[in-house]
Amino acid sequence: MYQTIIINFSGGIISPGNLYNILVAATKARIQYVRFGLRQQLLIDTTTYNIDIFTGELDKLRIDYEIDSNNFPNIISSYPAEEIFIRKTWLTEGVYKDILDDIDFKPSVKVNICDSDQSFTPMLTGNINWIASSHSEHYWHLIIRFPKTNVTYEWNQLCYTNHIAQVTKSLETIIKNNPTRFIDNTLANGEELFALLDQDNFILKAAENTVSLSSFNLPYYEGLNRYNNKYWLGIYRRDELFSIAFLKKLCQLCLDTKLGQLCCTSWKTIIVKGIDEKDKKLWNALLEEYEINMRHAANELNFQVEDNCNEGLALKSLLVKHLSIDDTRTFGICFGIKTRKKSEVFSSILIQKRHLINLLGMKLFPVYDILCAKDFNPNERTGEIFSRSNPGFLLPEQLRRAIFKFYKYRLNAIKTGKQKQSSQVEETAIKVGTFLYQCNNCLTVYNERIGEIENNINPGTAFKDLPDDYCCALCEGEKSNFTKIDQSVLQLL
Repeated sequence: MYQTIIINFSGGIISPGNLYNILVAATKARIQYVRFGLRQQLLIDTTTYNIDIFTGELDKLRIDYEIDSNNFPNIISSYPAEEIFIRKTWLTEGVYKDILDDIDFKPSVKVNICDSDQSFTPMLTGNINWIASSHSEHYWHLIIRFPKTNVTYEWNQLCYTNHIAQVTKSLETIIKNNPTRFIDNTLANGEELFALLDQDNFILKAAENTVSLSSFNLPYYEGLNRYNNKYWLGIYRRDELFSIAFLKKLCQLCLDTKLGQLCCTSWKTIIVKGIDEKDKKLWNALLEEYEINMRHAANELNFQVEDNCNEGLALKSLLVKHLSIDDTRTFGICFGIKTRKKSEVFSSILIQKRHLINLLGMKLFPVYDILCAKDFNPNERTGEIFSRSNPGFLLPEQLRRAIFKFYKYRLNAIKTGKQKQSSQVEETAIKVGTFLYQCNNCLTVYNERIGEIENNINPGTAFKDLPDDYCCALCEGEKSNFTKIDQSVLQLL
């Protein structure tokens, strides 16, 4: 019999030294693989026979953990994307860490801390969702999703950074002290909740606008990639299993090259930031030693599956196979697979398993419903059912039709002028009718009017004037691998 140990890494930030010690403890219990979870935590499966050995070692290290329970969900953040996927924002590494340090208690509700200008980390999968204001530096929007419901409420106040921890603790206390009003209650009322909050104790100001949730645009989050004058490394595993031997070597290399942290993401991957040019060969050697594959297809990377769910992984594999056979475009879509009633995944299109029930109340064979989020934005709540009760053999075709509906929606939004811009590049792009240059590998765009300040390329630098050794800022594709496109074409992608 197996049991699962859950270890939280607040905000998804991991100390290589601490992780190394945890992995050594796991090795003593004869554990060979670990996983990372949707809430940026570490999941370790071990036999009942060995669990006392492992937990005993964790106790010696004073590592907090839970066994087969999630009474204290991890605080997740968009910090893993900071600097590499999110730029030109006031929300820096120091701000994230100050907030996480201030939260010196273990919340029993889910807390998300995210930049508004990203869609890499889910913004509304928490119960207390802090979203950085794009207009007021050091102020935050707050959206409540009442526990065990899909009921959301946006507070009409902005909260100052230094008071996020205190407001979080006060709201959690109010919710826990009033469970019938605010937990598993579809009639939960946000105004009633905030009427119980003593707002005089906090620095607040009225929100002039409601929060603007970014349209979904998943960056390619694996591989060894250049940014500024350094590199970041993203590692994805198809089966979600990370070898302890590999992770120990990775932690040691972080320490040897003076990298004080790594990150785990909501996509069950890890990211190492700040790799120096001179150390790039060491990281490539590590990947080669453990035969770590890179550059998986995008239509595989944009799936989210429940934690510790082999059934969901098998279904994902089946659907990815069919999408590849049909050569179906999936750019801009996030797929979720849900096989359990009380779980939650981040998705534009959700595949949800249930069982047909006969007249005697007995479960028959499994079927699948396909649901679409409002405006296909996974940061919104599920909007409508696309199709019901699909048997497994029909699911790939029905999913393909849901994808076609997504692109029809996008095209219509463009024609009516209502499409939300999905990235900072698109927001600052030049007028329709002018040209941009797009990498054929990862779809990164070079805009002549913006240039690449981080790579010492000034605004106004024509693409033809870039040096011959210019390469893509993300995937290092060669200059010759860029295609000249009209901005209106980019908006259709």
